[in-house]
Amino acid sequence: MPDRAETDLPVTSATIRAALEAALRTEVELRVTSMAWVFLTADLVYKMKRPVHRRFFDFRSLDARHHACADEVRLNRRLAPDVYRGLSRLTRTAAGGLTLDGTGETVDWFVRMRRLPEVRFLDHALGLGTATESDVEAVAATLAGFHASAPAVRPTPQAFLGRYRADLDESRAALANGPFRRNAAVFDRLLTALETVLRHEPDLLLDRLEAGRVLEGHGDLRPEHVWLGPPVLIIDCLEAARALRLLDPFEEYATLAMECSVLGADWVGPLLLGHVSATLDDWPSDRLLAFYTTHRATLRARQALAHLLAPSPRTPERWHPLAERYLAAATRAAAILESRADPQESRSN
Repeated sequence: MPDRAETDLPVTSATIRAALEAALRTEVELRVTSMAWVFLTADLVYKMKRPVHRRFFDFRSLDARHHACADEVRLNRRLAPDVYRGLSRLTRTAAGGLTLDGTGETVDWFVRMRRLPEVRFLDHALGLGTATESDVEAVAATLAGFHASAPAVRPTPQAFLGRYRADLDESRAALANGPFRRNAAVFDRLLTALETVLRHEPDLLLDRLEAGRVLEGHGDLRPEHVWLGPPVLIIDCLEAARALRLLDPFEEYATLAMECSVLGADWVGPLLLGHVSATLDDWPSDRLLAFYTTHRATLRARQALAHLLAPSPRTPERWHPLAERYLAAATRAAAILESRADPQESRSN
């Protein structure tokens, strides 16, 4: 049965895969994510946007998918310049079939990428036990250099805080759905802790905005997006919505640290944060890092369980255990928010 998100397309992912295999004369592997179909050969990757609609973007039209593909190439060349090769087209043949980059009608668009060896992605390296302190230090140097060179941006305070409030509202609304009920009390506690900070301590976040610490970052910094190289390359930024990329770099670092912790690598976070803080001469408070960690881990738990809302969810056995690991990480960080410690207490070197 075709994926439900294929119903707005004139062709299915299986048909596209067959067309690519014929055009490229090689086997093609298909992987499905929440936002894309990813077609892989031994050396190349072709990514096609799924016709999905979310709060910040709408990919249901061909033009929207074309623009999103172009943005993905442009933005990801900031941190992986030789990986993102450009765009390719899925086109109609004169006989009505499909081919790659033909002269006929454009059916859809691909982002064309160089395929990187999976064993050097951070999530794989952590799982294999091959990631080293030197690897993490190299990642920290790459990220700190990227963020140090980016100009400050100044969304309005309402817009800056509004991103967090909208995420919390969406998570609260999700609690009424079946997959969330088992963990509803934990979600409620975490959302309450985050809402309390936004209501009573908005300056914890707004001070970063006022200090010029907010910039256009990556937006989705996870271990599976970090290639250890050498050189370090970071792929798959959140290209779909600029508002989600306007953030404090330490939200990105806290996110990556949390994601590594969920994979069982607690040692990555202190090393990463220590190096970027020293490089940037920026030592935000433990309370601010706890807010970022709680927010991102709670969001990731919600996103994991949202897979179970699909009519035929992929790997349904995966999502509850994954969500509970994120909720455990969020709960550990939220203990700092729930304490009566001085909210302005800073980290030091």
